[in-house]
Amino acid sequence: MTTPQPRALPRPLTHLWIVFTLLCSFFLGTPARAQTPEDTWQKAKANGTLLWGADQEGGAPYIFPSEENQEVMIGFEVDMAAKMADYMGVKVEFQQSQWDALPSMLQAKKVDIVMNGYEWMPDRAKDMGVTIPYYVYALQLMVSEKGQIKGWADLEKPKPDGSKWKAGVLSGSAAEEYLSGYVNVDLASYDGVTDSMREVETGKLDLTLQDTPIASFYIKDFPKLRMAGDPVSPGYYVIYVRKGDDALIQKLNEAIMVMFRSGDLEKIYTRYGMWNKDQEILKQIIESGRFYGYNSVLEAQTEEKTGPAVTAEEVKEGEESSKFDKVVEFAGYLTTAAGMTVVLSAISFPLAIIIGMAIAVGRLYGPVWIQVPLTAYVEGLRGTPLMLQLYFIFYFLPELGITIPAFATAIIGLAVNYSAYESEIYRAGLQAIPTGQMEAALSLGMSRTQALRRIIVPQAFRIVIPPVMNDFIAMFKDTSVCSVVTIVELTKRFSILSRNNVQSLIELMVLTAVLYLLMSYPMSLLARRLEKTLARESA
Repeated sequence: MTTPQPRALPRPLTHLWIVFTLLCSFFLGTPARAQTPEDTWQKAKANGTLLWGADQEGGAPYIFPSEENQEVMIGFEVDMAAKMADYMGVKVEFQQSQWDALPSMLQAKKVDIVMNGYEWMPDRAKDMGVTIPYYVYALQLMVSEKGQIKGWADLEKPKPDGSKWKAGVLSGSAAEEYLSGYVNVDLASYDGVTDSMREVETGKLDLTLQDTPIASFYIKDFPKLRMAGDPVSPGYYVIYVRKGDDALIQKLNEAIMVMFRSGDLEKIYTRYGMWNKDQEILKQIIESGRFYGYNSVLEAQTEEKTGPAVTAEEVKEGEESSKFDKVVEFAGYLTTAAGMTVVLSAISFPLAIIIGMAIAVGRLYGPVWIQVPLTAYVEGLRGTPLMLQLYFIFYFLPELGITIPAFATAIIGLAVNYSAYESEIYRAGLQAIPTGQMEAALSLGMSRTQALRRIIVPQAFRIVIPPVMNDFIAMFKDTSVCSVVTIVELTKRFSILSRNNVQSLIELMVLTAVLYLLMSYPMSLLARRLEKTLARESA
């Protein structure tokens, strides 16, 4: 008697089952990852170098290229880093990184300190070690000279036409968090501080909120802008290090205190027009040795501990529960952002197909006066990056009086960019059809247009299905570039979450990767099914 064998799952279900099993194992069955703090300060002393992470893009007055020599960095934090290096007896080496990626650079041990106008925030302080403040900033409202906003009171109510005010802020900044409390304000996040100022000048935005050092430095470059109202919500710039780097925090704290007491900080800030009465708060912090609200080594040495004791088991249970709750919360945010990725791809790609096919037909069968500009169109788009094309649509066209919303910009940019690549695919498919097919159709009395529509294009379409589907899958990932025009899709949401949850970086990466897989893998299966179906029909 033959023993019945269990039926194997279909291959696609097997793949999904493997993914599901790995996810369950990772999130529910694995022990907490042990993290042994590295003595970064001892390593820096041994090597003589401390790696400083910052972003020079739009970085004035923090760190930015000199006008005389673009390879030389200047700025108050450059001067501050050099003076700190003298006090600490090491060389501080600058490492370029995108601003909102600096916490991830720190976690990945690509840099040792993050000092780039990074505000103290509770979420960041939970995941990273922090020093005492080195600067006290506030938030300054900036509006158009001809705009309707006179001060903060105007933001408490809608615009005169009943719509919300449009505001631009630096992604992940304290300004973004502050304005999120205004129900009559719609926020758009930018990767650079000057981008939102330019958008206010062109009228695309009603306002921007910037840290006082940024507003004071750049106001001269934007003559159509003015500062409205008094600065609000004072806060602190601090230096972030990896969790557990207490020795490094102590050395940085000592350097900041010595520089303040010696007057070096005041000299540096005065040089860049940043010294003001708010910096007296630094004096209070340094003299008292206390900065409440976070896990500073300086505070830990002086603050009296109160409250009931907590056992190690309770801490571990709380961390495990908190970790699972965070993963569920992250999954919700990322899934919503993945919806934007799907929408962008689903709208843009059909447009790219239509435009690409029209271009391919025009280049092969159109008159010379059409072929030449179409060829220039294709080569121009293929020879320039998508990000530059999006910048052109979103930031340059408003200078000419053409304002296109962010979502429409993303759709147009993706469709136009991919149409150039699609046209080359279709051109190859059309050229693969024997010329005799066209001649036969014409001899039967068809017009050239009828022959293309009924004979040539349907056959070419079968040939190009595999590369077209590959392009569609690639578009899911390329939508991440649309974050430069303030679109929050999956990769941008991952970047935002990881910035303030560096301890959950791996979980965020896994969730994001799985969502991309779930979006692209079904398309791969569909492509294979179509290829097999068409192969059987042509056999």
